[in-house]
Amino acid sequence: MNVIIIEDEKPAARRLSRMLSELAVNVTKMLHSVEESIAWFSTNEHPDLIFLDIQLSDGLSFEIFDKLEVKSAIIFTTAYDEYALQAFKLNSIDYLLKPIDDEDLEKAVKKYQDFAPKKDQISIDFNDIKKLLVNPLEREFKKRFTAKVGQHLKIINADEVECFFSENKGTYAATTDGRNYLLDTTLENLENEISPKQFFRVSRKFYVNIDHIKDIISYTNSRLQIKMNSFKEQEIIVSRERVKDFKLWLE
Repeated sequence: MNVIIIEDEKPAARRLSRMLSELAVNVTKMLHSVEESIAWFSTNEHPDLIFLDIQLSDGLSFEIFDKLEVKSAIIFTTAYDEYALQAFKLNSIDYLLKPIDDEDLEKAVKKYQDFAPKKDQISIDFNDIKKLLVNPLEREFKKRFTAKVGQHLKIINADEVECFFSENKGTYAATTDGRNYLLDTTLENLENEISPKQFFRVSRKFYVNIDHIKDIISYTNSRLQIKMNSFKEQEIIVSRERVKDFKLWLE
């Protein structure tokens, strides 16, 4: 299996390469920009599988495919939870959210190996996916949630949620009144239910509401710490892999 990685952050590319080697998958090339990728694809045999970061330092990676036709299977890697990820499921082998988890990576590789498409059978509509990324589909997001409190159902408005977080296999909504409510859902399910303009997944454990961020502080290892107006029970840290995307989201 001939595999390459297209990822602008070199430490992240090296980490992914190491993770793949532990799965007995050999990475033959790592590319780091749109320009470098176009030059490489123009003069080399295309690989069986590409691990493709969406946002590269010099533009969206889809610009590569505006210039040339690539007949490779693709596993997208992205920190952008707010993108219309269902498009990737329809058009590619899989997608992986950063920071990439060992188990998720193993499942994606196995999915590819089981599917094993021939290059002349791969058809990915990059234009359709790009449209979804640049102009995400307008859709209604949940404005209210319910939580069971004793024998009662508590109605929680999305605007009142400072953050969603996971703890002990449960998913909670922390509200502006300083209370935490257990929800009958998961952070993964929330991905398609809450507005990406209002909420951002800063780590595997937390979504934060931009309207209730009190302070943002530099933290160790190039990370950021977030202080909310009311929620003070745990530290909320933006994982290093998501710092760049978090800063873009703030704008």
